[in-house]
Amino acid sequence: MTNTRALPRPRLKPRNNPEQTKPTTVVNVGSMDYTLYLVVIVLVCIGVIMVFSASYVRTGRVNNDAFFFLRRNGLMAIGGFIVMNFVANVYYGHYKTWARTLYVIVVGLMLALLVWGVTAGGATRWLPIPGTDLNFQPSEIAKAATIFIMAWMVSEYENGLRNWVGFLIYCAVAGLISALVFETGFSSGLIVAVIGFGMIFIASPHILRFLIIGIAGIAGAVSIIMFGQGFRIARVAAWQDPFAYADTVGFQIIQSLYAIASGGVFGLGIGNSRQATFVPEAHNDIIFAIIAEELGLIGAGLVMLLFGIFIWRGIKIALNAPDTFSAMAAVGIVFAIAFQAIINIAVVTNAIPNTGVTLPFISYGGTSLIVSMALAGVLLNISRYSKDRTGQIEPMQ
Repeated sequence: MTNTRALPRPRLKPRNNPEQTKPTTVVNVGSMDYTLYLVVIVLVCIGVIMVFSASYVRTGRVNNDAFFFLRRNGLMAIGGFIVMNFVANVYYGHYKTWARTLYVIVVGLMLALLVWGVTAGGATRWLPIPGTDLNFQPSEIAKAATIFIMAWMVSEYENGLRNWVGFLIYCAVAGLISALVFETGFSSGLIVAVIGFGMIFIASPHILRFLIIGIAGIAGAVSIIMFGQGFRIARVAAWQDPFAYADTVGFQIIQSLYAIASGGVFGLGIGNSRQATFVPEAHNDIIFAIIAEELGLIGAGLVMLLFGIFIWRGIKIALNAPDTFSAMAAVGIVFAIAFQAIINIAVVTNAIPNTGVTLPFISYGGTSLIVSMALAGVLLNISRYSKDRTGQIEPMQ
């Protein structure tokens, strides 16, 4: 009988080893989280249907083309599906290598936005794509850049948050990109700030330091809202009493509340919205109100349940991630999707002042949809390497 001996498996190199920057892979790669995958697909399908249902009457009258938004949104959904599946099969460690480059590119795009940006609805969020009539939102890409740069910093400088100097450097990196996005739109800047500083909060061993900076940041945001000028202060006044501004800034939220109220438990049925022709941006920022009107409490509850499942699976993936970078990236993606969904639904129900935030995976908007699905793809890829799905992590040959 031949005497055989199992070869020892190489171990993952420690993070302080210079060779750790080399890409690694899991030899025994597991399957992706299909629960999360299905949730994203269902949300996107709901979005395509509801964007069409919320817009076909208006576009039929204005553009003489009832399928205008359906075609555009459908193509973006297909593109997002392709991107998500591609990203889900790209090893997440590559984003660690690209994090600094992506951060610099996004900072450049945000600066370009201040010069060449397209303004609509009181915010300058779009850059024109040369040679086309299309625009894209750099602030959406800023979310991804913030996630990856913060995950990179935490994984590469694990002791950086143990002293004030390192802590302030982390805050400066997150604060720079947040400030640039704030210049183009308060709501987008708030989301990027929550992602960046939320990730610092999760990684920081000193909660008191974070609370000091966090309280100062919250105070600054509240002061901008409460004591600002122009449309922001008007939106706060309309939030407090929308019917006092029924013909101006309160009109959108009033029509949104009417839509939610008329939906009842079971809704009026898809395509039967009464408010879709009245609500500004019915297919975009306020689409949750049309969902509540046409699908009722049950349909709106289902959408919220799907987002809840997304958050649950995302947290589970983060907890089982194989290394610090993937864990922090997963946390950042959960922050991005969850906070944006909460803000959108809170605006539609008048729980907070009106602000232009899309509902992830559902609202019309090409950049938002593709970036959200790309981030979901990253989360799916991390799930393939999770401890509960795979075995030993080994260096890539």
